[in-house]
This record gives sequence, C-alpha cells and structure tokens, in this order.
Amino acid sequence: MTGKNVPSHNVLGTRPDWDTYFLDIVELVSRRSTCLRRAVGAGLVRDRRILATGYNGAPSKLEHCLDIGCLREQLNVPSGERHELCRGLHAEQNVIIQAALHGVITKGSTLYCTNH
Repeated sequence: MTGKNVPSHNVLGTRPDWDTYFLDIVELVSRRSTCLRRAVGAGLVRDRRILATGYNGAPSKLEHCLDIGCLREQLNVPSGERHELCRGLHAEQNVIIQAALHGVITKGSTLYCTNH
C-alpha cells in the first residue's frame, strides 16, 4: 500500500458484477491498441480468471500504424471496406494468438470484447 486512504467499495458505490468487471478490464486493454482508426480490447475468461488479453493492431515485431501511418487512412478508404490493405489484427484474433503462444487452453472460456 502507498499509505493513501482507500475507500471501501460501499463508499464508492455498488460493486460491479463479473461481466461488468471483465468488460471494464478489456476497456483498459483497448487503450494499448496501435490502430489509428479504432481501439478494441479483448479478454478470454474462464471460471472468473483472465486467461489472456489482446488488442487490435499490427502483429508482434511489425511496425505499428501509430508509427508508420495507416494505408487505408492515407487512401481515404471508408470504414468497412478494403480490409486487405490493413496490417492490423483484430483484438479477438490477438487474444486467441496470445493464449496459444502461452499454451493456454481456451475451451469453455468466454470472450469479452469492446467495440469502439
């Protein structure tokens, strides 16, 4: 603890249900997005435990759109069109990739995802 006074949840308001709790967490995950057009976060949860998280953006070890720009944006491509020009992964893809990379079994899990 930092010595700060931390109020109990009763002072702050009602305690969130589990779905709200995990949706709030993936909202925070979405802030890691490297996409210039949309910030999306995802999380896989089983038995109230977070298995993996992911966000949308360029795959690991590739340059981020934040750094080099977005081809779809440069070409004024409307939202929902010409996805083949996008270098990014969806947050849902990324969270499954992260689970697989770390040997996490996803069977029976729930996917929580934002959509902004």
